[in-house]
Parts: sequence; C-alpha cells; structure tokens
Amino acid sequence: MKAKKKNCNQGNFLYPDLLKQLNPHHSLLQLAKQIPWQHFDDEFTVYYSEKGRPAKPIRLMVGLMILKQLENLSDER
Repeated sequence: MKAKKKNCNQGNFLYPDLLKQLNPHHSLLQLAKQIPWQHFDDEFTVYYSEKGRPAKPIRLMVGLMILKQLENLSDER
C-alpha cells in the first residue's frame, strides 16, 4: 500500500528552522535539488498495492538507495 501524501497546506513550525540549520552548499542537499523526485514517484507507484500496511515514501526509498551507492555500502553493514 502506497504511503499517503501529507497535506502540505498546513505550516510546520519546525521546518523553516531546519532549513536554516542546513548548509545550502552541502553536496547532498545540492544533489537532492537535482533529482526528479516526481518522476520516481510516478514510475514506482504502479508497484504498490491498495491493501496492506502503508509503505515508506518512495522518495525515502530512492534516497536511501542513492546514498547506499554513493557511500559504496552493502546490506551487511
């Protein structure tokens, strides 16, 4: 079951402070801005069932796979 998208219309009082704490020149933050997240969401949505436990967000799963490849990590570590 695909995770439900959160309503982004409501403000989050913690989010603006989090963005201020991050270094805008950090390589991973720059990379995240270049990744077409919506493309991955559109492509992987077809593999999700309407039944069962809600899955983790597609952006999280793709992001973790990218980090795994960038850091040359294996499943055993």
